[in-house]
Amino acid sequence: MADPILTIEGLEVAVDGKPILTGVDLAIPQGEVHALMGPNGSGKSTLAYALAGHPRYDITGGSVTFNGADLLDMEADERAQAGFFLAMQYPVEVPGVSVLNFLRTALNAVRGEEISPRAFMKLFQEKSKLLEFDASFSDRYLNEGFSGGEKKRHEILQMAMLEPKFAVLDETDSGLDVDALKVVSNGVNSLRGPDLGALIITHYTRILKYITPDVVHVMYDGRVVRTGGPELADELEANGYAEYGSAEPAAVSGA
Repeated sequence: MADPILTIEGLEVAVDGKPILTGVDLAIPQGEVHALMGPNGSGKSTLAYALAGHPRYDITGGSVTFNGADLLDMEADERAQAGFFLAMQYPVEVPGVSVLNFLRTALNAVRGEEISPRAFMKLFQEKSKLLEFDASFSDRYLNEGFSGGEKKRHEILQMAMLEPKFAVLDETDSGLDVDALKVVSNGVNSLRGPDLGALIITHYTRILKYITPDVVHVMYDGRVVRTGGPELADELEANGYAEYGSAEPAAVSGA
Protein backbone atom coordinates (compact mmCIF):
# COMPACT_ATOMS: atom_id res chain seq x y z
CA MET A 1 0.00 0.00 0.00
CA ALA A 2 1.25 3.48 -0.90
CA ASP A 3 1.93 6.04 1.82
CA PRO A 4 -0.99 8.38 2.59
CA ILE A 5 -1.03 11.51 0.44
CA LEU A 6 -3.58 12.93 2.92
CA THR A 7 -3.71 12.21 6.65
CA ILE A 8 -6.37 13.84 8.85
CA GLU A 9 -6.15 13.39 12.60
CA GLY A 10 -8.72 14.63 15.11
CA LEU A 11 -9.85 17.49 12.85
CA GLU A 12 -12.31 19.88 14.46
CA VAL A 13 -13.97 22.67 12.48
CA ALA A 14 -16.46 25.36 13.46
CA VAL A 15 -18.54 27.67 11.26
CA ASP A 16 -19.68 30.97 12.77
CA GLY A 17 -18.76 29.60 16.19
CA LYS A 18 -20.79 26.40 15.77
CA PRO A 19 -18.84 23.12 15.90
CA ILE A 20 -19.44 21.03 12.75
CA LEU A 21 -16.55 18.57 12.62
CA THR A 22 -15.86 17.02 16.00
CA GLY A 23 -12.79 14.85 15.43
CA VAL A 24 -12.34 13.53 11.89
CA ASP A 25 -9.72 10.84 11.31
CA LEU A 26 -8.98 9.82 7.73
CA ALA A 27 -5.96 8.56 5.76
CA ILE A 28 -5.96 8.23 1.97
CA PRO A 29 -3.00 6.57 0.21
CA GLN A 30 -1.75 8.08 -3.02
CA GLY A 31 -3.32 6.40 -6.03
CA GLU A 32 -6.52 5.41 -4.23
CA VAL A 33 -10.06 6.74 -4.65
CA HIS A 34 -12.07 6.95 -1.44
CA ALA A 35 -15.75 7.81 -1.10
CA LEU A 36 -17.13 9.76 1.85
CA MET A 37 -20.86 9.25 2.33
CA GLY A 38 -23.35 10.42 4.91
CA PRO A 39 -26.71 12.11 5.41
CA ASN A 40 -27.23 15.83 4.93
CA GLY A 41 -25.71 17.89 7.73
CA SER A 42 -23.13 15.28 8.70
CA GLY A 43 -20.20 17.55 7.84
CA LYS A 44 -19.06 16.24 4.45
CA SER A 45 -18.91 19.57 2.60
CA THR A 46 -17.51 21.28 5.69
CA LEU A 47 -14.57 18.90 5.47
CA ALA A 48 -14.07 19.71 1.79
CA TYR A 49 -14.02 23.48 2.25
CA ALA A 50 -11.92 23.33 5.39
CA LEU A 51 -9.31 21.29 3.52
CA ALA A 52 -9.34 23.78 0.65
CA GLY A 53 -8.73 26.70 3.03
CA HIS A 54 -12.04 28.55 2.89
CA PRO A 55 -11.75 31.40 5.43
CA ARG A 56 -15.23 30.85 6.85
CA TYR A 57 -14.24 27.45 8.22
CA ASP A 58 -12.36 27.80 11.49
CA ILE A 59 -9.99 24.97 12.37
CA THR A 60 -10.30 24.51 16.12
CA GLY A 61 -8.34 21.29 16.57
CA GLY A 62 -6.47 18.45 14.93
CA SER A 63 -4.01 18.25 12.06
CA VAL A 64 -3.90 17.61 8.31
CA THR A 65 -0.76 16.38 6.57
CA PHE A 66 -0.68 16.62 2.79
CA ASN A 67 2.18 15.06 0.85
CA GLY A 68 4.36 15.30 3.95
CA ALA A 69 3.58 18.97 4.70
CA ASP A 70 1.23 20.74 7.13
CA LEU A 71 -1.77 21.59 4.96
CA LEU A 72 -3.34 23.83 7.59
CA ASP A 73 -0.26 26.03 7.62
CA MET A 74 -0.78 26.91 3.94
CA GLU A 75 -2.93 29.65 2.41
CA ALA A 76 -5.59 28.50 -0.06
CA ASP A 77 -3.48 29.35 -3.12
CA GLU A 78 -0.48 27.56 -1.61
CA ARG A 79 -2.59 24.42 -1.19
CA ALA A 80 -3.49 24.55 -4.88
CA GLN A 81 0.16 25.05 -5.84
CA ALA A 82 1.09 22.07 -3.67
CA GLY A 83 -1.28 19.91 -5.73
CA PHE A 84 -4.56 20.02 -3.79
CA PHE A 85 -7.73 20.44 -5.88
CA LEU A 86 -11.39 20.96 -4.96
CA ALA A 87 -14.25 20.42 -7.40
CA MET A 88 -17.07 22.44 -5.84
CA GLN A 89 -20.65 21.32 -5.38
CA TYR A 90 -21.89 24.70 -6.60
CA PRO A 91 -19.33 26.16 -9.05
CA VAL A 92 -19.53 29.96 -9.00
CA GLU A 93 -20.11 32.20 -11.99
CA VAL A 94 -17.36 34.73 -12.74
CA PRO A 95 -18.63 37.41 -15.14
CA GLY A 96 -15.93 39.08 -17.21
CA VAL A 97 -13.47 36.17 -17.03
CA SER A 98 -13.51 33.75 -19.95
CA VAL A 99 -13.04 30.01 -19.54
CA LEU A 100 -9.77 30.14 -21.49
CA ASN A 101 -8.34 33.03 -19.48
CA PHE A 102 -9.31 31.40 -16.22
CA LEU A 103 -7.78 28.05 -17.11
CA ARG A 104 -4.54 29.54 -18.44
CA THR A 105 -4.15 31.81 -15.39
CA ALA A 106 -4.83 28.89 -13.04
CA LEU A 107 -2.40 26.64 -14.89
CA ASN A 108 0.35 29.27 -14.81
CA ALA A 109 -0.22 29.87 -11.09
CA VAL A 110 -0.07 26.18 -10.18
CA ARG A 111 2.96 25.47 -12.36
CA GLY A 112 4.77 28.63 -11.32
CA GLU A 113 5.71 29.40 -14.90
CA GLU A 114 4.08 30.62 -18.10
CA ILE A 115 2.79 28.03 -20.52
CA SER A 116 3.04 29.02 -24.18
CA PRO A 117 -0.23 29.82 -25.99
CA ARG A 118 0.37 26.94 -28.41
CA ALA A 119 1.05 24.38 -25.67
CA PHE A 120 -1.94 25.63 -23.68
CA MET A 121 -4.37 25.33 -26.60
CA LYS A 122 -3.11 21.84 -27.41
CA LEU A 123 -3.69 20.78 -23.79
CA PHE A 124 -7.08 22.49 -23.65
CA GLN A 125 -8.30 20.80 -26.84
CA GLU A 126 -7.04 17.40 -25.70
CA LYS A 127 -8.73 17.56 -22.29
CA SER A 128 -11.92 19.14 -23.69
CA LYS A 129 -12.32 16.21 -26.07
CA LEU A 130 -11.81 13.79 -23.20
CA LEU A 131 -14.65 15.41 -21.23
CA GLU A 132 -16.88 16.20 -24.23
CA PHE A 133 -16.61 19.86 -23.24
CA ASP A 134 -17.95 22.03 -26.08
CA ALA A 135 -15.05 24.15 -27.37
CA SER A 136 -17.50 26.97 -28.15
CA PHE A 137 -17.71 27.57 -24.38
CA SER A 138 -14.06 28.59 -24.25
CA ASP A 139 -14.75 32.29 -24.91
CA ARG A 140 -17.77 32.47 -22.62
CA TYR A 141 -17.55 33.85 -19.12
CA LEU A 142 -16.75 31.26 -16.49
CA ASN A 143 -19.86 29.18 -15.65
CA GLU A 144 -22.17 32.04 -16.72
CA GLY A 145 -25.24 30.52 -18.31
CA PHE A 146 -23.82 27.01 -18.01
CA SER A 147 -26.16 24.15 -17.16
CA GLY A 148 -25.44 22.09 -14.07
CA GLY A 149 -23.81 19.40 -16.20
CA GLU A 150 -21.66 21.92 -18.06
CA LYS A 151 -20.43 23.44 -14.80
CA LYS A 152 -19.46 20.03 -13.46
CA ARG A 153 -17.71 19.06 -16.70
CA HIS A 154 -15.73 22.28 -16.46
CA GLU A 155 -14.73 21.45 -12.88
CA ILE A 156 -13.32 18.11 -14.06
CA LEU A 157 -11.72 19.85 -17.06
CA GLN A 158 -9.86 22.06 -14.58
CA MET A 159 -8.76 18.97 -12.71
CA ALA A 160 -7.56 17.31 -15.93
CA MET A 161 -5.53 20.36 -16.93
CA LEU A 162 -4.04 21.17 -13.53
CA GLU A 163 -3.07 17.54 -12.83
CA PRO A 164 -3.25 17.76 -9.02
CA LYS A 165 -1.74 15.22 -6.65
CA PHE A 166 -5.03 14.99 -4.77
CA ALA A 167 -8.61 15.95 -5.59
CA VAL A 168 -11.74 16.34 -3.49
CA LEU A 169 -14.95 16.03 -5.53
CA ASP A 170 -17.74 17.57 -3.47
CA GLU A 171 -21.16 16.28 -4.53
CA THR A 172 -20.06 16.22 -8.18
CA ASP A 173 -23.12 14.14 -9.05
CA SER A 174 -25.52 16.75 -7.67
CA GLY A 175 -27.93 18.01 -10.34
CA LEU A 176 -26.59 15.79 -13.13
CA ASP A 177 -28.73 13.66 -15.42
CA VAL A 178 -27.49 10.17 -16.24
CA ASP A 179 -25.74 11.16 -19.48
CA ALA A 180 -23.83 14.03 -17.85
CA LEU A 181 -22.98 11.83 -14.88
CA LYS A 182 -21.49 9.22 -17.21
CA VAL A 183 -19.35 11.80 -19.03
CA VAL A 184 -18.07 13.33 -15.79
CA SER A 185 -17.39 9.88 -14.31
CA ASN A 186 -15.53 8.77 -17.43
CA GLY A 187 -13.39 11.90 -17.12
CA VAL A 188 -12.55 11.14 -13.51
CA ASN A 189 -11.81 7.50 -14.32
CA SER A 190 -9.45 8.55 -17.12
CA LEU A 191 -7.41 10.52 -14.57
CA ARG A 192 -7.13 7.68 -12.06
CA GLY A 193 -3.66 6.35 -11.52
CA PRO A 194 -0.75 6.02 -9.11
CA ASP A 195 -0.09 9.78 -9.07
CA LEU A 196 -3.60 10.89 -8.05
CA GLY A 197 -5.45 10.38 -4.80
CA ALA A 198 -9.12 11.36 -4.61
CA LEU A 199 -11.97 11.75 -2.14
CA ILE A 200 -15.46 11.61 -3.63
CA ILE A 201 -17.98 13.23 -1.30
CA THR A 202 -21.53 12.15 -2.00
CA HIS A 203 -24.88 11.64 -0.33
CA TYR A 204 -26.07 9.06 -2.85
CA THR A 205 -24.52 5.93 -4.33
CA ARG A 206 -25.27 6.61 -8.00
CA ILE A 207 -21.89 8.16 -8.91
CA LEU A 208 -20.21 5.14 -7.31
CA LYS A 209 -21.84 2.94 -9.95
CA TYR A 210 -19.55 4.62 -12.48
CA ILE A 211 -16.51 5.40 -10.30
CA THR A 212 -15.71 2.37 -8.17
CA PRO A 213 -14.01 3.48 -4.94
CA ASP A 214 -11.23 1.56 -3.26
CA VAL A 215 -12.61 2.45 0.18
CA VAL A 216 -15.91 3.86 1.46
CA HIS A 217 -16.25 5.94 4.65
CA VAL A 218 -19.42 6.97 6.42
CA MET A 219 -19.60 10.35 8.14
CA TYR A 220 -22.21 11.14 10.76
CA ASP A 221 -22.45 13.96 13.27
CA GLY A 222 -19.08 15.42 12.37
CA ARG A 223 -17.03 12.21 12.52
CA VAL A 224 -16.10 9.25 10.33
CA VAL A 225 -18.04 6.46 12.00
CA ARG A 226 -17.39 3.53 9.69
CA THR A 227 -14.97 2.46 6.96
CA GLY A 228 -15.23 -0.45 4.55
CA GLY A 229 -14.78 -1.61 0.98
CA PRO A 230 -16.97 -0.85 -2.05
CA GLU A 231 -19.60 -3.23 -0.66
CA LEU A 232 -20.34 -0.68 2.06
CA ALA A 233 -21.87 1.58 -0.60
CA ASP A 234 -24.16 -1.28 -1.64
CA GLU A 235 -25.20 -1.73 1.98
CA LEU A 236 -26.01 1.97 2.27
CA GLU A 237 -27.98 1.85 -0.97
CA ALA A 238 -30.09 -0.96 0.44
CA ASN A 239 -30.55 0.33 3.99
CA GLY A 240 -29.96 4.08 3.86
CA TYR A 241 -28.56 5.85 6.90
CA ALA A 242 -30.99 4.42 9.46
CA GLU A 243 -28.14 2.73 11.35
CA TYR A 244 -26.62 6.17 11.90
CA GLY A 245 -29.75 7.84 13.21
CA SER A 246 -31.06 9.28 9.92
CA ALA A 247 -34.09 8.24 7.89
CA GLU A 248 -32.54 9.58 4.69
CA PRO A 249 -31.96 7.12 1.82
CA ALA A 250 -28.58 6.71 0.11
CA ALA A 251 -30.12 5.89 -3.26
CA VAL A 252 -32.05 8.13 -5.63
CA SER A 253 -35.55 6.82 -6.24
CA GLY A 254 -35.78 5.31 -9.70
CA ALA A 255 -32.06 5.72 -10.40
